[in-house]
Amino acid sequence: MQFSFATATITVNLPDRAALAAAVDRALRAKAGFALATINLDHLVKLRASTAFQAAYAAQTMVVADGNPIVWLSRLARRPVTLVPGSDMVLPLAQLAAHAGASVALLGSSDASLAAAASRLQALVPGLRIPLRIAPPYGFDPTGPLARDILARLQADGIGLCFIALGAPKQEHLAALGRALAPDVGFASIGAGLDFLAGSQTRAPALVRAIAMEWLWRALSSPRRMIPRYAACAAILPAQIMAALRLRRSGGG
Repeated sequence: MQFSFATATITVNLPDRAALAAAVDRALRAKAGFALATINLDHLVKLRASTAFQAAYAAQTMVVADGNPIVWLSRLARRPVTLVPGSDMVLPLAQLAAHAGASVALLGSSDASLAAAASRLQALVPGLRIPLRIAPPYGFDPTGPLARDILARLQADGIGLCFIALGAPKQEHLAALGRALAPDVGFASIGAGLDFLAGSQTRAPALVRAIAMEWLWRALSSPRRMIPRYAACAAILPAQIMAALRLRRSGGG
């Protein structure tokens, strides 16, 4: 499944959880860096508005579908992918890191959330090593001097997998820079995934997620923040539907 923009074409190149797990496992065991992004409608809104974000996304080496609308658009284009929410992948990716003997870093959120998330992960994943937790200060620039210092530390410390919980577009910008400055590190941009593990944010109940209504639960939980975001997402859907239909007719991958 592809999404085309002014300066980049973004491809969902891992269609399901099994493909993601296999790709990450290979990379961790080979000590080969990567950058994982989880595309959703909010990202598409931001991508349409920013060529810098397009460049950052183009630097991601693994892209999965994080959001039912992306899955539905892929089916419409006859390039089906399945739902792979980034927040659901924190534990499976941590398990892969432990099995590969790779150390893990947690980056983003707050000191308290990172400490709680680390404790939770280590309780669930025997042998998992988390030697580094970094909560950047307010106003953190993901391409600035502090970001470069952090990336140099990740590389020097031999971190195999770094979970980035900064939200879009900061996390993808940092991961893109990481591909250049910390080429041996695998970066996984997972939004609120660490906060969910820590319990500092509450995710929609499993039943709500199962019926694809997590968006409504989130909108009702935080209307001031989420309703404008979902309105912007809804506004781009007609154009995305037309693009999916063009892809379907073209036979392109």
